[in-house]
Amino acid sequence: MEITSKGADIRQLPYQELQDWLIGQGEPKFRAKQVFEWLWQKGAHSFDAMTNLSKPLRAKLEANFVIRPIQEDKVQKSSDGTIKTRYRLYDGHLIESVLIPVPEENRFTVCVSSQVGCSLTCKFCATGRMGRIRNLDAAEIYDQVLLVNQQSLSHFGHPLTNIVYMGMGEPLLTYRNVLESIRHISSPDGLNMSPKRITVSTAGIAKMINRLADDEVRFNLALSLHAADDNKRSEIMPINDQNNLDILMDAIANFYQKTGNRISYEYIALKGFNDSISDADRLAKLCRRFPVKVNIIEYNPIDGGEFERSEEDQLDRFARRLRDQGVMVTVRRSRGRDIDAACGQLANKGETAA
Repeated sequence: MEITSKGADIRQLPYQELQDWLIGQGEPKFRAKQVFEWLWQKGAHSFDAMTNLSKPLRAKLEANFVIRPIQEDKVQKSSDGTIKTRYRLYDGHLIESVLIPVPEENRFTVCVSSQVGCSLTCKFCATGRMGRIRNLDAAEIYDQVLLVNQQSLSHFGHPLTNIVYMGMGEPLLTYRNVLESIRHISSPDGLNMSPKRITVSTAGIAKMINRLADDEVRFNLALSLHAADDNKRSEIMPINDQNNLDILMDAIANFYQKTGNRISYEYIALKGFNDSISDADRLAKLCRRFPVKVNIIEYNPIDGGEFERSEEDQLDRFARRLRDQGVMVTVRRSRGRDIDAACGQLANKGETAA
């Protein structure tokens, strides 16, 4: 990275390069650790905040680098306690994050975005209609966790307990940045949040799931499944044409064998499309290869969408059929629907970047 002129983003600089630069400025090696702690452990968004550094060093950092934090743009609060925050990035683009509090279960989850928009065009998802504008860098993902954790403490007096990469974008299409963000979030030198509390959700990119297995990641994996046969899945998720269920199941089996990490299937119930008893039987069959939990999700309508939410009694029958076959099932009722914060609804509705 070019670091000889004002404007280099210091949070994109590897530790060793920062250390080399500081030594070149006549500073001792340990200064790099101090700067990194300010950036990734304390979440400093300005060099002036780095109070244990000398003023001359802070001035040098200011002259050579920038910090580009995300900026809160708009906050919406749902009647159920869910909070959606729109953030503006340094280049004017907008993303959304969602805080999902469930105080009675002592669970406070942030749903973070990994891209501005998404390229996958799943028919039930508003984000896919935006197209992919760009990937988020690791610091922009990290900032969502940092700021929503502060939001959770402020509103509920409780820190985040869970992090899900289920917001805007396909995390495995910005693989390096997602893994780097998780490293900073989970490292003792960063936010020190357990990777076992982190779940990365993918629409199903087999080669990247195999790469996760080879990298022996420590976080959990969720597959946005939504149909248990290839014809139906391809109809609503074009990515299935290149990553069909046989290929995906092999990749996920490999992931489980190499990591032992928890796997879940996300399954949006669409009325008259994928919510029949025969659909449940096909799904149960997919759940027999390795331990897996199924999260059945109420569909959240999007503008111009062609699907409807399953009837509640049909959804309950579907879930019961799975349980009768030994599948671990959770029915996730929609939260934040009234502020377009529920699953599949994130799209910066009615807004464009500056």
